[in-house]
Amino acid sequence: MKFKFSLKYFLLTLLIFFIEVLIATKLKNSFFIRAYLGDIIVVILVFTFVKSFVKINDQKLILGTFLFSCLVEFAQFFNVAEKLGFQPGSVMYIVIGNSFSWIDILCYAVGCLFLYVYCERRNSFQSIN
Repeated sequence: MKFKFSLKYFLLTLLIFFIEVLIATKLKNSFFIRAYLGDIIVVILVFTFVKSFVKINDQKLILGTFLFSCLVEFAQFFNVAEKLGFQPGSVMYIVIGNSFSWIDILCYAVGCLFLYVYCERRNSFQSIN
């Protein structure tokens, strides 16, 4: 692992973050997009954010992203946001979340699988050229 800034991944992170904000604020009536697609995209957001600042093996980062996402989800099971004193509606309360769901973990897995397939295809394409 080596610290190295990547403008490409940073700009991609900003774009994905903007999409997540739009999903959270403007698509309140679209249950599927808000409940499922948002959770799939959030692992991609974490992945691109880390890649913005660190040069790291893609597979290790994908696994780490999945484990981190599961850790946050299990923190919701134990109401960690409440126990830390965050008020409902505060940024940290929203980031940590407040309701555990196995479906969310499945969505994280789908997002990580997408990342894995994308990275493998990109790497195999680069090795050909």
